[in-house]
Amino acid sequence: MPPAEPSAEPDAVPADHGTADRSGSSADGSTGVEDTLDLEITEELLALIAEGRSAGAARAGAPGELLGDPGAWPPSATAAGEFALLPVRPERDLAVVSRWMNDPAVAAFWELAGPESVTADHLRPQLEGDGRSIPCLGVLDGTPMSYWEIYRADLDPLARHYPARPHDTGVHLLIGGVNNRGRGVGTTLLRAVADLVLDNLPRCGRVVAEPDLRNTPSVSAFLSAGFRFSAEVDLPDKRAALMIRDRTYRAQL
Repeated sequence: MPPAEPSAEPDAVPADHGTADRSGSSADGSTGVEDTLDLEITEELLALIAEGRSAGAARAGAPGELLGDPGAWPPSATAAGEFALLPVRPERDLAVVSRWMNDPAVAAFWELAGPESVTADHLRPQLEGDGRSIPCLGVLDGTPMSYWEIYRADLDPLARHYPARPHDTGVHLLIGGVNNRGRGVGTTLLRAVADLVLDNLPRCGRVVAEPDLRNTPSVSAFLSAGFRFSAEVDLPDKRAALMIRDRTYRAQL
């Protein structure tokens, strides 16, 4: 959730309509001068405020209300084929997602190589959480070939590192098969998923992503898919390129 902006002035205090003399002293002997305490608004305080509001927003919405159900979103016709998102079910999908995570090209950035339990531990908080992040398989012409996470960026720790807006929605992805890499499929599917988000989440004004700045092919794919480079951001585990696709300009980019 976006950090709260401190107001320019404190809330106005209603005037005291009691008796006061012209020197500024009230009938009870006070001088009429308020004691004030200067409070420094630090980044740490803003982060705490944002966390509190984020928690309140999550409590207010039942699971499924934050992002809806990507599995119910209509499939997208793309140049690569018919594409759809399918929410992950560990009993069905854990083995394939874990296999992808152990691909050296994927592991270099996701850092989830290892036994299936490593991937299971990554999926569990999302599957058992409040719906602010939904892990999905990307299915192209009926074949699972990519892994996606659709998440509420404004309710994510990422919101501490950029000027988030309410209902910003983020995407993480990996392309699972080497045959689908390096030939523009990633760009095609990124555009398709961004469009699915904007079409099915009407309150979302922007789709955001934060690929590792070192991952040049990924950054290039986002740019080709209509995202714009917004900033470099220092996250706890990487220096990232903040990529944004705006609803306002989706027809032009």
